[in-house]
Amino acid sequence: MRERPKILVTNDDGIYSKGIIILAKALSEIGEVIVVAPDREKSAIAHSLTLHRPLRVEKVKRNVYAVDGTPADCVHLAVNAIVSGRPQLIASGINKGGNLGDDITYSGTVSAAFEGTLLGIPSFAISLVSRSQFKFRPAARFAVRVAESILKKGLPKDTLLNVNVPNLNEKEIRSYRITQQGRWIHNGSAVVEKTDPRGKKYYWIGGGQLTFDQRGNTDFEAVSNRSISITPLHLDLTHYPSIPLLKKWKL
Repeated sequence: MRERPKILVTNDDGIYSKGIIILAKALSEIGEVIVVAPDREKSAIAHSLTLHRPLRVEKVKRNVYAVDGTPADCVHLAVNAIVSGRPQLIASGINKGGNLGDDITYSGTVSAAFEGTLLGIPSFAISLVSRSQFKFRPAARFAVRVAESILKKGLPKDTLLNVNVPNLNEKEIRSYRITQQGRWIHNGSAVVEKTDPRGKKYYWIGGGQLTFDQRGNTDFEAVSNRSISITPLHLDLTHYPSIPLLKKWKL
């Protein structure tokens, strides 16, 4: 009998999020699933590792572990300490909200997949583009398709996939598209300034109007046209065309 692949599942919404529960159940159809996720919400924490305090792990039930750390912590601990045997695949999600364009930089969900890729394990992140009334099941079913393809064909070296699914019923989703990362266009201040009852100022990050660029074939465009976006991301952030230019500088 062929051994089932070991699949590590994590997220940044916390171990009790409905998205991770549905994702883990769906992926259990094709492999042995181990869930290692933050014990509470860790959204927008980016690729942060906890280095200045010990991390604690609680076994919630069989093959399910809660960590009092970040999504990247969860992947690092799972691969190097918690999981017996190396996972063949890492899936991060299903995130409650899209991870499109510039949001990739801040996303704990995507960073967990980055950490998996750094450790040499094929990884993908999957997010549901909505703010309420989340329809997780179409995203979970598509995650199975992505997982099966990765397990069968692999991924290019140092590459992960960032998947964003429109919040629609399965029949309403057109298809999927291979896309590039879009960019947000900020219209107005991204910070809201207010005053508390004692007269002291405080600030909320995240205000202002946001629209996406119109370059075409971006993650934004795919999702806005009722298609699933699959964006390949690479660990190497070097902008190679700039190297010849910078070599001409006289510093």
